[in-house]
Amino acid sequence: MAVALTACAPRVLVQRPANPGPLVVTDIAYRGDPFLADVETRTFDYFWRTTDARTGLTPDRSPSPSFSSIAAVGFALTAYPVGVAEGYVSREQAAERTYTTLRYLYQLPQGPGDTGVAGYKGFFYHFLDMDSGHRFARVELSTIDTSILLAGALFCAEYFDGPSRTEAGIRAYADSLYRRVDWTWAAPNAPAVALGWTPDSGFIQYDWRGYNEGMLLYVLALGSPTHPLGDSAWSEYTRTYRWEEWFGEHYLNFGPAFGHAYSQIWIDFRGIQDPFMRAHGIDYFENSRRAAYAQRAYAIYNPMGWLGYGPDGWGFSACDGPADTGIALNGVYRTFRSYWARGTAFTRIADDGTLTPSAAGGMIPFAPEIAVPALKSMRATYGNLVYSTYGFVDAFNPTFTVPIRTPLGRVDGARGWFDTDFLGIDEGPILSMIENYRTELIWTTMRRNPYITRGLQRAGFTGGWLDHLLTAR
Repeated sequence: MAVALTACAPRVLVQRPANPGPLVVTDIAYRGDPFLADVETRTFDYFWRTTDARTGLTPDRSPSPSFSSIAAVGFALTAYPVGVAEGYVSREQAAERTYTTLRYLYQLPQGPGDTGVAGYKGFFYHFLDMDSGHRFARVELSTIDTSILLAGALFCAEYFDGPSRTEAGIRAYADSLYRRVDWTWAAPNAPAVALGWTPDSGFIQYDWRGYNEGMLLYVLALGSPTHPLGDSAWSEYTRTYRWEEWFGEHYLNFGPAFGHAYSQIWIDFRGIQDPFMRAHGIDYFENSRRAAYAQRAYAIYNPMGWLGYGPDGWGFSACDGPADTGIALNGVYRTFRSYWARGTAFTRIADDGTLTPSAAGGMIPFAPEIAVPALKSMRATYGNLVYSTYGFVDAFNPTFTVPIRTPLGRVDGARGWFDTDFLGIDEGPILSMIENYRTELIWTTMRRNPYITRGLQRAGFTGGWLDHLLTAR
C-alpha cells in the first residue's frame, strides 16, 4: 500500500525538551530503573548462552537454527566487558571467552577462494558456518559487518588492559585483526568503500555514502595504521547527506534506527563535530535524538492506520516481519514483509505495521524520556509475547491477526503476529546502549583507543572530549 508523505507532512506536536545544542546532557532519570537492569541482564544472556564457547561464534538468531553472523560476534565481544562491569560474569570468564573468540577468528583461513575460507584481505564474510567457521553458502564479504566485529574487538583490547597472558593475548589478537584489514583494496571507487565483495562477481556496485551506519566504517578506515583511506574519504562519504525536515524535526535523515545507533555504540559523538554538523550547529548525538522524536511523531500520526502505534508504540528498524504477502484486513488491502529495513524519514518510508524493540532500545541514550516508556509499554501491553528469556523478541505486528502459518513467529488472532526469535544484531544495540546510558562504559573506554581518535581527527572532527584528549597527549 503506497503512502504519499512529503516534507509537507503535518506537524505533530510532541512535548520535548528544548534543543540543548551540540553537547547533550542526557536525562538520567531512568539510570537506576530496575526495568533497564532486567532488560540488560536478559539480553547479555543471549550472547553468553548462545555463543559457541569453543569458537566464540555467535549465532545470527536463536532459537531457530542459524549460521553465525560476524556482526553478532562483534556485539558479543562488546557484551563481555559489560558483563564484567555489571557482575554477570567474572573478569576471568569474560577474558577467556574473548581471547578464544579473537584467536579463533584470526586463525581462520583467508583467501580469494569461494569455499574453505572465512574472509579475504582481513575482511570477513557476512555469515560463517557455526561448525567450520568458513563462508556460509554464497554470502558476500561484508565491509560493514567486519567493521562491527572490529569495533567490538578494539573495545575489548582497551577494556582488558591487565598483565595476564590472556588479557595480553586479547590486545595482541584484536590489534592484529584490525591491522590486517586492507581498506584500500575495498575501495575500487576510491576513496569510497564498497559494501562488499564476492569471489565470483567481484565488488558490489554500491559504495558506502552517507548518512548511515557507515560512519563507523570510515572512522576505522581513516584510523588504520597499515592500510588507511585517503584524506578525502570522509568528505566523499558525507557528500550525499540530506538535511531535511521530517515531522517537525530538522535533521540529517536516515529511516531505520540502526543507522543512528550502530556507530554511536562505540563512538561518543556528544560534543564533537565534523564540518557538516558544525555548519548546522548540532552534533550526531543530537541528530539521532531528533530522529527518535521524528519516529515517535510519525507513529502518533500513523498515516496508514496500523494497530498498536502511538506515543509509546513506535520503533522502526531492520527486523523480522510476519510474511511477504498481501492480505485484505477489514476491507483494507495490506502489504506485509518478512525481514526488511523498516524506517521513516524524508528520504524513505518503509512501514508495514511491524515494530521492533531494538529501535527504541538502541535510542535510549539519545532520548530516554521517550525510549524507555516505549519499551515498558511493549512489555506491559504484550507480556511474554514480546519479553521472555533473552529480553525482547526481535519484532511484533499488532495488525497481522490473520490465522495463517508464517515463516517465523506465531499469530495470536486477537493480538497480532509476534516473533519467537532473538537476533544478535538487534539484541546488541539494546544491551550496549543501555550500558552507555547507565554508565557510559563503552564510550569512555573507546575514547582511549588511538585508532578511533585518529580516524575522527582525520575526518575533521573537533571539539569536546576529542580536543581535551588530544591536548592532554
